[in-house]
Amino acid sequence: MKTHTVSPQWPAVAGVRALFTLRSDGVSRVPYESFNLGAHVGDDPEAVRRNRSQLVQAHHLPHEPLWLEQLHGIQVVDADQALLRGVVQAPPRGDVAVSRQPGPVLAVLVADCLPVLFAALDGSAVAVAHAGWRGLAAGVLEATVAALAGHGALQAWLGPAISGPHFEVGAEVRKVFTAHDPAAATAFTANARGRWQCDLQTLARARLAAAGVSSIHADTGCTYAEPQRFYSYRRDGITGRMAALIWLEAAQC
Repeated sequence: MKTHTVSPQWPAVAGVRALFTLRSDGVSRVPYESFNLGAHVGDDPEAVRRNRSQLVQAHHLPHEPLWLEQLHGIQVVDADQALLRGVVQAPPRGDVAVSRQPGPVLAVLVADCLPVLFAALDGSAVAVAHAGWRGLAAGVLEATVAALAGHGALQAWLGPAISGPHFEVGAEVRKVFTAHDPAAATAFTANARGRWQCDLQTLARARLAAAGVSSIHADTGCTYAEPQRFYSYRRDGITGRMAALIWLEAAQC
């Protein structure tokens, strides 16, 4: 059994495991082919269940990932508490999940939005954030950093997302960011249609740096431009979802 994934290229931290799934090697049919992990996009529920089971088995996950009901907001879910309460009957509502102990597998689903993984450099905590433009503007990354306060220096990994040349937005989106920080204008390029091309990773880097995160790493894959590897909502409309996952391993005896 296999699943094709991207491994974050960031400095190794003892006990931290992370990955980003690609769209191949699953059982979902057109237009979700084939490794769709999203249960909310209209795919056959049995296909999603099989894909999720394959993910757990192929990567020896300690638990089923804690799937969230993502809202494009800044709400933080404490995965340790969720696991302590037992089986999660419904996805917790939020766009950030944090864990400070081995066991919980944190996950966000994406198909153009930016997934951001966090790890404390001492291996004491991990987090994942779902950062589309609305979440970035609302402060989802700052909320994640705040949730990890007390765990010392952090590093972050920006996963594949829609790139600037393919992400067109209106002037109202640019205004939201430049009102918060005039330097955010560097993330927007005017196009011939009187609108703007928006670079999510540039916006995320600036906000992370302002929040005190200096160790920032990234995958430059574009979900829109690489249909063989990635799902893209903006490209295809009806499509599947990939997952960014991170967890803490139990200490080896």
